[in-house]
Amino acid sequence: MIENQPDIATKDGATATFIVHPDRGGPFPVLIFLMDAPGIREELRDMARRFSSSGYYVMLPNLYYRSGEMELGPIDPDPEHPARKRMAALMMSIDIPMVLDDVAGLIAHAERDPAADTTRIGTIGYCMSGRYAVSAAGRWPERVRAAASIYGVRLVTDDADSPHLVARNAPAECYFACAETDAWAPPEMIEEIRRTLEGTQDEVEVYPGTRHGFAFPQRPVYEKRAAEQHWERVLNLFRRRLG
Repeated sequence: MIENQPDIATKDGATATFIVHPDRGGPFPVLIFLMDAPGIREELRDMARRFSSSGYYVMLPNLYYRSGEMELGPIDPDPEHPARKRMAALMMSIDIPMVLDDVAGLIAHAERDPAADTTRIGTIGYCMSGRYAVSAAGRWPERVRAAASIYGVRLVTDDADSPHLVARNAPAECYFACAETDAWAPPEMIEEIRRTLEGTQDEVEVYPGTRHGFAFPQRPVYEKRAAEQHWERVLNLFRRRLG
């Protein structure tokens, strides 16, 4: 595989973005992989490599570049710990319009790379970024063919551009993987998404016996069987929609 980490120009500056893709057989469909709240780390780069090994041009951007942060390091589980408070502040410092502007910069960069096929784009977001992945399907309906939210948060709001409404109206196929126990994505939110998406091609799936963060191998809540099931689901989604 080929790896690099360029600073990609955005509306608000430049974001260091880990890019990985196979070294032969392109151009490859683009997969935009959006980080969770703890930020960029080797755990996510390894996941990007796994996506790439299935034949994708994977882009993993640092969404905290506006604050001058990149790798936050270990986050203490104590909610009162300064590192956790800093992470929460960073998470709240960005929103859907800002991240979609960043994605626009990623797409513009990929358009100039002969290894990337930007007519076929998939998005995937974990935790705070589930809503960003789904929202991208609404902004680029002609390009984003598949979007996955993995234990995403704030997917149902009172706004006209609430991610669950975007999913209902976007032509992309959307997949929502939810933990059974998740204070940030309670059952009532999941049921509202289900009701909204009834009759569409989209899917909402709750993973029994899991907690928020179950797909990350370095987390204490990691559940290998559920994590592998999530890989099977999302890779089939991207294969089905992106080729």
